[in-house]
Amino acid sequence: MADATPRRSLRGRLLAAALVLVLAALVVAGLAIGVILHRFVRGQLDGRLDAQITALRAGLEAGILPGSLDAPPFDRPGPGWAWEVRRGPETIRSGSLRGGDIHLSDPGPEDASDRPHPASATGPRGEPLVARVLTLPGPPAATIVVAAPEGELRGPLREALSSLALALGILGLCLLAGLAFQVRLGLAPLTRLRVDLAAVRAGRRERVPDDQPAEIAPVVAELNALLDQNAQNLERARGHVANLAHALKTPLATLSMALADPARDPDGALRRQVDDMDRRVRHHLRRARAAALAGSARRRTPLAPRLSDLRDALARLYAEKGAAIDLAVPEDLSVLCEGQDLDEMLGNLVDNACRWCRSRVRISVAARDDGVRVRVEDDGPGLDAEAAASVMARGRRLDEGVPGHGFGLPITLELAELYGGGLSLARSDLGGLRAELALPA
Repeated sequence: MADATPRRSLRGRLLAAALVLVLAALVVAGLAIGVILHRFVRGQLDGRLDAQITALRAGLEAGILPGSLDAPPFDRPGPGWAWEVRRGPETIRSGSLRGGDIHLSDPGPEDASDRPHPASATGPRGEPLVARVLTLPGPPAATIVVAAPEGELRGPLREALSSLALALGILGLCLLAGLAFQVRLGLAPLTRLRVDLAAVRAGRRERVPDDQPAEIAPVVAELNALLDQNAQNLERARGHVANLAHALKTPLATLSMALADPARDPDGALRRQVDDMDRRVRHHLRRARAAALAGSARRRTPLAPRLSDLRDALARLYAEKGAAIDLAVPEDLSVLCEGQDLDEMLGNLVDNACRWCRSRVRISVAARDDGVRVRVEDDGPGLDAEAAASVMARGRRLDEGVPGHGFGLPITLELAELYGGGLSLARSDLGGLRAELALPA
């Protein structure tokens, strides 16, 4: 059953942590700036009220009627800006109060200091006011109260806080966008590491590049050490498989050829036992070789230099025959195959073509969507469909007069299948056999 636990994402964790921190910072900044704005607006309002208190005090000391000091905005009728002077039993009010009173719910300290102090107050209709109070010593003692509507404090503060909230919101979005870009930039080496590992697994690279950030370099070093160790294990495993194959296949081939004589095996019982042994050995060798080929140690092998060297070698080997070997292979084509396996497959096909040709062998390579196709054709006698199927059987030879054991084409087919490819035989337009080897690219 598949694990239903969701995968944890480094990108998600970093973005979530950044979001929490940015929001916390914006909230703290908003509260701090809000307090500063409140103190600033309240200071401006208190300054206007204190200026009126100073004018009223000067008027009282000069004996000027306070009513003549109803300067704007204290001359507006209705609730809002107002002042009153309480001196003994006498109360003098601004015209805006229209005979009403300012009610102090919290008159503040009664220390008769020479400076105004804030106080909580309401107007004649119960409207909240922002008040400043100054107590003058007597005789007779006087109390000057100057008030402004609370909206004069809350209105500017609300406008300032609205602009502040918009600015902080835009700042927060910019910060989050910057952090998202920073997280993406910071995790980019991990993306490149994934691409490099995929290239190693696909055979396009042998190792992960060492040029990595300091935080990832130790991980890359361990990965490369693991890849090197796997490559060494693969070479040892391939060596063991090759030794075992050589140790078993040669005696079995000798027995099979010896028992082909009816005089030595009249009823064919021994031949059947040898064939059964051969099938079992090939089965287990194929499994061992497939296990050795699995994993990230498989590498890409270019075709052009291998085929060029092979053509030169076989041209010298069959020099007496005078066969012309035509080669057409793009320089940039490569296959996902071990070099020695590729040499064995190509060697079997080209050697077989040179052995059976009359005067010409043609080798061509083409890329396909599913891999690479290598065609080896000759102008020899060729094979019909029944004979082509027969030569794919291990040890079956159509002409006992030609040197060989009949293992070349079956071995090539087995190797190609181990890599996910295949081998097909058909009639060539040269008149002879066309062997087409399919390999992954």
